[in-house]
Amino acid sequence: MKIAVCVKRVPDSEARIKIGADGKGIDESGIKFILNPYDEYAVEQALKLKEAAGDGEVVVVSLGTAAVQETIRAALAMGVDRGILLETDAQPLDPLGAAQALAAELRDGGFDLILCGKVAIDDYAHATGTMVAELLGIPSVSAITHLQLADGQGTAEREIEGGVEVVEFTLPAVLTAEKGLNEPRYPALKGIMMAKKKPLDVKPVELDPGGIEVLDLVLPPARQEGRIVGEGADAVPALVEALQSEAKVL
Repeated sequence: MKIAVCVKRVPDSEARIKIGADGKGIDESGIKFILNPYDEYAVEQALKLKEAAGDGEVVVVSLGTAAVQETIRAALAMGVDRGILLETDAQPLDPLGAAQALAAELRDGGFDLILCGKVAIDDYAHATGTMVAELLGIPSVSAITHLQLADGQGTAEREIEGGVEVVEFTLPAVLTAEKGLNEPRYPALKGIMMAKKKPLDVKPVELDPGGIEVLDLVLPPARQEGRIVGEGADAVPALVEALQSEAKVL
């Protein structure tokens, strides 16, 4: 089985974000970048499928600057066979532009399955994987928490409000991974060393500018300090008044 996994380089969720000088992006100096956590579930699932089959190939594909090679190497250290970087200095604000570039690379790759994280934690667009499927004209199931494949068919489960939805599909297909699908492995020292020698192809691409433009980027307002309106039952009227007139939640 030949599996592609689309991954993204994102700021660490623990990073302290600062707005850049242009006011339209973040200041990347001093920020640690990581493999998108939801993409880790996709990588792990691809590796599990290959191991269960006993053979096959897992390829990671990413889009971005030369710095993204470090993110691809992290996936290679987990056990992925090779990587592809679609190199561009442009920052794809529109998920469609990213999906078009990924689909163009994946279209003739002969992949049986394409996996993505359900969402990237930097923009939360929740759209690229599904768009890739639409551009390729193949089935897609998003936010899966369980997967079974057999004889060119697949069954996936996804959590919905009040229950679990079971979806059947044919291969090839695009699936996006949700938390709970698996537990991503930590790269062993051997895997980290081998990752340095695994093939990583760099292919320059040009992105469609898309229809999204950032006009301004601002941090959320600082949270106001709390105050004590009183003690005991006598404070209830003052508390209700504050919730109605100040917090406006009643």
